[in-house]
Amino acid sequence: MNAYRHTVQYYETDRMGIVHHSNYIRWMEEARVDYLAQLGWGLERLEAMGSVSPATYLDAKYKQTTTFPDVISIQVTLTQFTGVRLRLHYVMTKEGGPVVFEGNSEHCFQDQQGHILRLRKAFPAFAQALDQQLAAGQEA
Repeated sequence: MNAYRHTVQYYETDRMGIVHHSNYIRWMEEARVDYLAQLGWGLERLEAMGSVSPATYLDAKYKQTTTFPDVISIQVTLTQFTGVRLRLHYVMTKEGGPVVFEGNSEHCFQDQQGHILRLRKAFPAFAQALDQQLAAGQEA
């Protein structure tokens, strides 16, 4: 999978000129949306099929500050898929530089009424794509 790239915007910085910590969480979301699109299962497609994907867990480890106009490369790796929940790991790197952030997010999938979906039954082709991605990541 290709890394997602984000250019730090001036408005994302605080009074000290560094990126406010909340923006890294937004970038995780941007990268997750891009990751699913690269799999061929963008959020638009999943929502059109009647599914939403709320976050159920999040952690963050800030390693170094970033500033305007740094370019951040975000590598997303699927680390767990149970058929009901998936876990993604994010590594953010300044382009040509050090790792600045690492984090994880977990997501489930629900129908429009809020019922949890078992993806292998509800969307078997999507579940298969996730299983294949997980297997490919474990082989690397």
